[in-house]
Amino acid sequence: MTPLQPLVSLAAEQKSADVTDWPDRIGWIVGLLLFIALVYWLMRQGWKWRGTLQGDVPPLPSAPTEQGPAKLELSGRYHGSTTAGQWLDRIVAHGLGTRSRVELTLTDQGLSVVRPGANDFFVPADALREARLDKGIAGKVLTEGGLLIVTWAHGDKLIDSGFRSDHAAEQADWVTTINHMIDMKNTTEGAAR
Repeated sequence: MTPLQPLVSLAAEQKSADVTDWPDRIGWIVGLLLFIALVYWLMRQGWKWRGTLQGDVPPLPSAPTEQGPAKLELSGRYHGSTTAGQWLDRIVAHGLGTRSRVELTLTDQGLSVVRPGANDFFVPADALREARLDKGIAGKVLTEGGLLIVTWAHGDKLIDSGFRSDHAAEQADWVTTINHMIDMKNTTEGAAR
């Protein structure tokens, strides 16, 4: 027997391992897909449950047919609405939780919110309470002053709605104009009493 024969016979006896165990791999992939589907379903159920809990929110007002001339107009994004002062308490009832593109128009009648692919709504001038620049609302955080937040009354609830203009510099004009409208309304009501 030559010195190489034991090595050759040892090499012939060894078998390489299977490169892929297809049944195990397919099982893991199916399991992962089922887990992702379960998580998505639970998130959707949570969203529906939140909408059910907020069933006391009255239907959103629609814009009047005659609004008058526009004071300001803005194109941008609607990032959602929350309970006023609680920037993480998202309101999902009546589509207020749906993020979308937005066209805002401010008139003497109020604030018209037109959202393609989502429910439009109108905030009457009497319902406006405050406008400010802030950095966040549920689901969206930006640099300081990156969001236009409009606080308004709807039923017995105060709501903060967050908007971001395509041209961020114009948001300061919105804050000034809305707050001026509110101050003028309060001054007029105070003088009438």
